[in-house]
Order: sequence, then structure tokens, then C-alpha cells
Amino acid sequence: MNKAISICGELVETGHRLLQRVYYEDTDFSGLVYHARYLHFLERGRTDYLRCLGVEQSTLLGIDDEGLVFVVHRMEIDFKSPARMDDVLEISTTTTKAGGAKMVLKQEIRRGEQLLIAAKVTIAVVNRLGRPRRLPETLAAQFLTSSAQAPH
Repeated sequence: MNKAISICGELVETGHRLLQRVYYEDTDFSGLVYHARYLHFLERGRTDYLRCLGVEQSTLLGIDDEGLVFVVHRMEIDFKSPARMDDVLEISTTTTKAGGAKMVLKQEIRRGEQLLIAAKVTIAVVNRLGRPRRLPETLAAQFLTSSAQAPH
């Protein structure tokens, strides 16, 4: 093996890339990935994106007296084509906006070159009480820098 592969994926020019295999538990009676399982794959992509940026969500909760938490506010998903058991999926995550009290992420799930899922995810930035709070500028810059070359 030429290159060590991290279980949390890798940062690439356009943001983050994570590979995941489809297991039996991800499929329904038809042998296709159950629609709700795509949310799990997308969540893993977002979480590991943070991890690769050096951002730990448990640390953000104690960042200051308010704490900082990311919550999904809105998600738009286009189901283009189904995945099947044993497929290897690539989950890509790109930041298109980061500032104020929200972030917008573009996520895709592909099997090889074939686009299976396209999602636009709006993340609200809140404090530990669930009230909106501003994303610190240094953190916003990390997200935007990681996706600086992404098409918007």
C-alpha cells in the first residue's frame, strides 16, 4: 500500500472526501440503500470534515461560557440514483458559506464518477441553550479556506 488512508477521510482542494462501504444493514428489502441511511453517510462526512480540520465538537461545547454547537437547520436532498450493498461511496463536503450564525455546505455522494445524492445543508450555529450565536471568525476562516477552490 503506497498511502495510509485515514478512517476520517482527507482534506482535498474542494473540502473533504470520505470513503464508506455500503453494508447489509444499510439496505432495505430490495437490496438498495434505504433512503434514510443517506442521512447517516452525510452526517459522517460532516463530522469527519470537522475532525480533519482539527475541530472537535466536544471541545466547542466548552469553548467559552456559552458553548458552541452545530445543528442542521435545513437540508435539501436530490436522490439521483440508488446505491447497493458492497458499493464503495465517496462522500464529499464543501463549505459554500461560513459566517454569522450559519454555514452552508454542499455534499455529494458518488459511486465512482456517478452522482447518487446531491445535498445542500444549512447548519445553524447555536450556544448550549439552543440560541443563535456567531461563528468565530477564525473558525469561519478554517471552513472557507478548506473549500477555497471549490466552485460556488
